[in-house]
This record gives sequence, structure tokens and C-alpha cells, in this order.
Amino acid sequence: MEKKEDSIKFWENKYALDNTGWDLNGPTPVFDNISKNIKKGKVCILGCGRGYDAVMFAERGFSVTAVDFAPSAVEALNNLVNKKPKNLTVLQKDIFSLENNYFEYFDYIIEQTCFCAIHPKRRPDYARLVTNIIKKNGYLIGLWLPLNKKIKEGGPPYGTTIKEVKAHFTKKWIVDREEFSEFSIPSRKNNEKLIIFKKI
Repeated sequence: MEKKEDSIKFWENKYALDNTGWDLNGPTPVFDNISKNIKKGKVCILGCGRGYDAVMFAERGFSVTAVDFAPSAVEALNNLVNKKPKNLTVLQKDIFSLENNYFEYFDYIIEQTCFCAIHPKRRPDYARLVTNIIKKNGYLIGLWLPLNKKIKEGGPPYGTTIKEVKAHFTKKWIVDREEFSEFSIPSRKNNEKLIIFKKI
């Protein structure tokens, strides 16, 4: 049975009603800081929304593929810059369709509010997707949230725990970095944790 969050209409309604609480109206400070301290490479942003992080990474010289389900999100991203950088590709697709064309392609996957937006039953599919589209020695850079909400409370966003997140990334992965970032926005302090996994 299709879940509501598997429907494009569900997300389009959220954009139409401006019910986009995940939108920071600019680049994510945690990722902004990280982008200054990692080597350039191929980045995939899953559930990119209006694309502030995608543009930021592209402007810093990364080759960026930004993916979102909702046409309104993709349209907003395409309108965000007067001239789209050549190193920025924007796809209006279901993220789970990426495996065939991007097998072991990316150096980095950026995760923020995508994991919590899909139904918890699809989280193993998400983990498999990420494992398949990232290169060996690539990094999954995630802000994992919300930590103060239980899954049984429903969603999206659906709650998670650090233990659950790590359970999805054991085989072929190690934790490279883990912290409550000083760069988290005030409303998310202690409700999101930066965990960077490295594929081995």
C-alpha cells in the first residue's frame, strides 16, 4: 500500500500551503562549514528541497546532483540562481530510482530531512540506496533528526534515534565523525546529530 509521503501530490500540497518547516531559507550552517573543509568531489543531495545547499556546494566547486520528488521544489531550485552553474544537475525524481544510473558514483551524500521524510519501513531501502550510489571511501554526511520524536507519533517527519540510524549503516560503513554540532540552528539544538559515515 502506498504511503502518503510516496505521493508527489502530498509534497506539492505542502509547498502550495508553504507548510515547509524543514526549509531554512538558506544554506544549512553545518554543511556550509563542512564544505570548507573537505576536498572537492561529486555530491548528491537527496531530497534537496529548494536547493540552497545544492547551490552552495556548486559555488564552492563541487559537482552536485540535487534530487527532489516535488516539481515545486525543483522549480524553486532552478529559479534560485540567474544562471545555473554547469556543475549543478537538478533532477525531479524519486530518490529510489537513482541506483541504476549512479552506481558507486558519488564521493559524498548529503542527508538532511530526507531520512525522516520517508516512511520508517523504507529506511532499509534508503540505506541500500546510499550504499549503492556512493563510492568506496565515500562519505554519507548526515544531520539525523528529529531525535525528540518517537516513530509511533507518526509523520513526516518521523522520529529516529542515534541507535536506529547506526543500525542501518553497519555493514560496509564506519563512523568517521559524530557530534552535536555547534553550527546547528537554535531550534534544532540537541534534536539533530551530525554523523558522518565512511564507506569501507
